Order: sequence, then C-alpha cells, then structure tokens
Amino acid sequence: MSIIVVDYNAGNLTSVMNAMERIGADAVSSRDPEVIAKADRLIFPGVGAAASAMETLTTTGIGDAIKTVVNAGNPVLGICIGCQIILEESEEDGGVKTLGLIPGKAVRFKDEPGLKIPHMGWNQVNFTREHPIMKGIRSGCDFYYVHSYHPVVPAEYSFAETTYGTQTFQGLIGKDNLIASQFHQEKSGDVGLAMLKNFCDWKI
Repeated sequence: MSIIVVDYNAGNLTSVMNAMERIGADAVSSRDPEVIAKADRLIFPGVGAAASAMETLTTTGIGDAIKTVVNAGNPVLGICIGCQIILEESEEDGGVKTLGLIPGKAVRFKDEPGLKIPHMGWNQVNFTREHPIMKGIRSGCDFYYVHSYHPVVPAEYSFAETTYGTQTFQGLIGKDNLIASQFHQEKSGDVGLAMLKNFCDWKI
C-alpha cells in the first residue's frame, strides 16, 4: 500500500514525514503528479497562502492528481491549508478559486478586541459527529493550530468545532473518503499521532 505525502513547497512537509515515521507508517513524499495520482492513501498538508498554493497545484498538475485520488475513492487527509484548498474558494489574497472537493469557503477570523490573528497554539477540539479518524480519541482534546483563515462548510460536512475568542469554527471537515483538519496532527503530540495512525488504518 502506497502512502504518499504531497510535496508542493507549502511548508510542513518535514514535520509530517517525521510524524509518519514515529507511527511506523511507510510513507513517501512526492511532487510527481503521476506518483500522487496512483496513491492508495494520500496526505495533503501545507502552510502558506492560498493563491501561491493554488498556482503551484495548477501549474504542476498536482491539483488534478489529488482530484484523481479522491475520485478513485482512496483515503485522503488534508492538513491546515490542505483543509482550505479542498473547498470551493478562499477569501485570502483577494479571493481564490480552490479545488472544489467539498462545498464551502475559507474565511478570515473576524477582528475582535484582544483577539490575536493568526490563531496560534493549542486549542480544544470538540467532536460533533463520529468518524474513523477519531477512534480512541476523546472529544475536547487539545490540538495545535496556526491559521488566520478557517473553513465554513454545510453542517453535513463538519465533524468537529473549536472556539477562538467568541468565534466557533469548524476544525475537522470531510466528505466520503476525504477528511481534513484545520489543526496540525503532526504538531499535536500523542493525540495527533493517534489521529494520523487512525487515518492510516481507515478502511473505506
């Protein structure tokens, strides 16, 4: 079984690969669209801006390769900007059309007194629906976040929420074989590693 971690110059690749090694997963990174398209299981991570990420995904063909894996019904995990790029659009950079794999939009946190943007650090994730990626993990655990934008999707695609200031946002979204987190499993200690292990074990 091939587990591919997408390499598209978007940040946290090394920490994701280190996390996969820690859980004993035989994962490889690739920026080759042909290799990515044939993945049995795919992780789509990233840290950065929506416009530059989409430009890279479009010009390299990686975006189409990701869609191929999703359409094949194989498990796909998006992390951070990999959670935002799977939506239809993002408010970032003046508005960016994204991959359109899940209905919804990435929006910026609203300014409020005393609220620091980006949202950075540990925060509680409350599960709203069950999913295999949550197996053995209790609702209310803390995960690590670094972001200024967050997904807004219909309730049927939302699996967990987090509150920052007075704003409650969706931290885990998914559809069929696609699941994506705004938080970083690879930076979230043992609970994050447990979620990555669940993803590797997820049978569809």
